[in-house]
Amino acid sequence: MELKKVFEAQRICLVGASNKAGSLGLLVSENLLSGPRETDLTFVSMDGEEEVAGRPCKTELNSGAGPFGLSLVAVPVARLKEAVAEALNARVHHLAVLTSIDRELGGDMDALREDILSMCQEKGVRLLGPGSLGLADIRTGLNATYFHGELKAGGVAVISRSSALAAAMLDWAAHRGLGLARIVSLGDMLDLDEADFFEIFAEDDDLRVVIGYLENIRSGKEFIKRAEALSSVKPVVLLKAGTTAAGEKAALLHTGRKLHSDIAYGAAFKRSGVIQAENFQELFDFARVFDSQPMPQGHRVAVLSNAGAAGILSADAVEGAGLSLAQLGESTLATIKQLLPAGAQVDNPVDLLGSADPKRFAAAFEAVQSDEDVDAVLMVHTPHLLAKAEETVEALVKARVGEKPALAVFMGGASVVQARQRLVEAGIPDYPSPGRAVAALGALCDYAVWRKRPPRIVARFPVNRRRVERVLRRHQRLKRLEVEEYQAKEILAAYDFTVPEGQLAEDADGAIEAAERVGYPVAMKIVSPDIVHKSGMGGVRLRLASPEAVRDAYDLIMLRIQRKKPEALIEGVYVEKMCQRGVEVVIGMHRDAQFGPMLMFGLGGIAVEVMDDATFHLAPITFDEAMQMLESTRAFAQLSASALADTMDPSAIAQGLQKISQLAGDFPQIQELEIHPFIVGRPGTEPIAADVRILMNKGDTA
Repeated sequence: MELKKVFEAQRICLVGASNKAGSLGLLVSENLLSGPRETDLTFVSMDGEEEVAGRPCKTELNSGAGPFGLSLVAVPVARLKEAVAEALNARVHHLAVLTSIDRELGGDMDALREDILSMCQEKGVRLLGPGSLGLADIRTGLNATYFHGELKAGGVAVISRSSALAAAMLDWAAHRGLGLARIVSLGDMLDLDEADFFEIFAEDDDLRVVIGYLENIRSGKEFIKRAEALSSVKPVVLLKAGTTAAGEKAALLHTGRKLHSDIAYGAAFKRSGVIQAENFQELFDFARVFDSQPMPQGHRVAVLSNAGAAGILSADAVEGAGLSLAQLGESTLATIKQLLPAGAQVDNPVDLLGSADPKRFAAAFEAVQSDEDVDAVLMVHTPHLLAKAEETVEALVKARVGEKPALAVFMGGASVVQARQRLVEAGIPDYPSPGRAVAALGALCDYAVWRKRPPRIVARFPVNRRRVERVLRRHQRLKRLEVEEYQAKEILAAYDFTVPEGQLAEDADGAIEAAERVGYPVAMKIVSPDIVHKSGMGGVRLRLASPEAVRDAYDLIMLRIQRKKPEALIEGVYVEKMCQRGVEVVIGMHRDAQFGPMLMFGLGGIAVEVMDDATFHLAPITFDEAMQMLESTRAFAQLSASALADTMDPSAIAQGLQKISQLAGDFPQIQELEIHPFIVGRPGTEPIAADVRILMNKGDTA
């Protein structure tokens, strides 16, 4: 049966119904009975109770009791396997195990998990959990969870790996009046995971936004595929745990599974259009704006405030979020001037002064909403002596047109509680500070841009795959993980990179002959499978301008290697033409075990090594996406704005990233690739891959 039908189940069975106060069985029973929809419910008590929550209760299920669209299991862990078997024998399409299987309970909990999963697989039953809070569709009245609280129906779907975080999210939503649609608590994810439900959410036209909490992703490629399909029709906001070393360790203890780096998850979210929340507060800040506001047409913001300082804070936040203050039209400025005392200065942010009454605030709101040069409005209210928060809210609600996003910031405490509650009821998202409001607005604007993205066209370059296959097969045969630099450059040349002309030499005379052929000045590098860091071992000499210099460099390199690593196998030296000058950047690829090839870009030197100013994107990559990678680094933005901008061709870097993307896709045995430096000159010149390092997967050299 299709998974989406789990929310439409007409026959539901609860194994573990109980009258014990505070038990899962009682809480779920009460929630199932509270819904307005007609549902055929069967309660089963494993403690012999004949009635639970005022409803007749069975003491066991026979094989003819089913079929059930959904069976819930909420029993002590000691009886879990027995309860699952009973539910499965009665024929069920979907099974949700609410019981938590915790390590501190003792015994072989992993074996119990495996047994439960095998039992479900044998019957062809999809499993939610164990350790799930349950699932619900608040719009239809289905509440198959043990959350205790009143929930408002609306357009927000909630999905959570953690049952505790799911309960906290529901409690927050209930407190702030956020309307919920579907709720899914994944628990241990032995079977069903977030990607399975993304597909269902994408088909639900009444959902406005999906929010969730994740700890790990089982299948990176499936996640990206379904998350992108979902994000293409409605916003997805996710909070990802384990983004620090301490958080990753804690999540490992929680889930029993190793998490992947935050960089890889960030790249996966960017690729699939998922909005990443940095914390629990931001998750709901974003949810509120996506749930209630239309998509903006641009990033120009009008700020209205009754305090100059609040307007300044808002302006700083707008610029910091990558948005811009709108240039208000002449008619808008004229209207606002009429509202203010004579001589008052009018600009954006608009200071309506401390004497602003509700009428003035509303009239200014009407004016900026109708301005064609305004894409969104931020209204900031502070508790002045003459300010009337509740009356101001009522005036703003009446003036609201709804064609552009409008967010409110009613700063203060007790004096604005009622006003903020009225904003919630009116569907205008309210925040306690300008920074939080602008962060939410920034997420809305970024998503609007992503939704308008052009079709992804991944270019294919003419390449020589056989040449690469020959090099890689040799390394596989020799069981070498690192590809020698001169052969790594052969791989790059096969993929349309320009590399310095060079030649392998076995002795000093051969090195001089190579230097004469490629032309002075030259660089000389040791070639040895046993020496990874050539410079640190004294195995590199640069700017050699004569035969004598080449011979001396050869002798010096061999002397240093003999002293530092006498056991190293020496294949010779690689002599190559010194590169032209230009802007040095780093481009490369690391193959993430979960998400596949992940591309990297950064400026060379201190920018990438010390400032950690690098950006990442999953392959395959388009030209536009590669350009966005460049533009997202701080150092590149500074360079583009400087006098050096004309000395560098950004499109050459973007094409280099595309070629690495193609190479990584064609040869999965390549684990890592780094070109550092990748020397980029003026437009019309060819960039040079001056130095390259390629590592192969361990499994391919075993």
